[in-house]
Amino acid sequence: MNEIVHKEILTPVTKKIVVNAPLIAKKAQPGQFVMLRIREEGERIPLTIADYDRDAGTITLIYQEVGLTTMLLGLMEVNDTIMDVAGPLGLPAELPESGKVVAVGGGVGVAPLLPKCKELHLRGVNLTSIIGARSHDLIILEDEMREYSDDLHICTDDGSRGFKGFVSDKLKELIDDGMTMDEVIAIGPMLMMKAVCEVTREHGIKTWVSMNPIMVDGTGMCGACRVSVGGQTKFACVDGPMFDGHLVDWDEAWRRANAYTEQEAIAVEHCRCGGGNNGC
Repeated sequence: MNEIVHKEILTPVTKKIVVNAPLIAKKAQPGQFVMLRIREEGERIPLTIADYDRDAGTITLIYQEVGLTTMLLGLMEVNDTIMDVAGPLGLPAELPESGKVVAVGGGVGVAPLLPKCKELHLRGVNLTSIIGARSHDLIILEDEMREYSDDLHICTDDGSRGFKGFVSDKLKELIDDGMTMDEVIAIGPMLMMKAVCEVTREHGIKTWVSMNPIMVDGTGMCGACRVSVGGQTKFACVDGPMFDGHLVDWDEAWRRANAYTEQEAIAVEHCRCGGGNNGC
């Protein structure tokens, strides 16, 4: 259980692993996630299930090495075993059975977007996808997204590939050009999701976002992942992670997400300086 059976480097900062987890693969649905822990004294982190294979009994996880735990995970290789992988957690995404949906993914946010797009494709929903990154070498899962989308737009901040600008800018351009849509699903950095919601708000387009706040246990007991949605306190781990983006208190979510930036930087620097196990 929890053995890494495949590892792939997608970009200079993004990796993909396939993990043997038959019980999780059997129950996983688009939108759900797992909590994993690398070592006994380590933290637990949430990672969205980017894909699952019920027959093979595997789940796919895609992540960026931005903190101590993801750096440690990046050091693991095929045949290594992750200590703890708990899931599937969270509520499955509410996906329509028909209509037209636009899926917007920024950076590594394309990974949790993929299983939703796959399911929408299987349901026969008309799907336009917009994916982007800072530059062309950071674009991930383009082939997979193209397979499940009726139309795919590539965006880069620096203009090195496709549309020059943010994914929210491309979405606005499509709307201004007359494209109609029933729903938008936006997943990526918090500021990106907020920007997409501002674009769709004035047009009254239902917009789902995937919140990824700080989590400790992933079961709703600690309260660390609370977000304000429509004036009510919700826990991303049990009430989400998908929420109506027009109801999210983005300013509060931003403050909470950055509450431990200094401590995270110290942990990463300690790892790079060679302290602890495996150089961390």
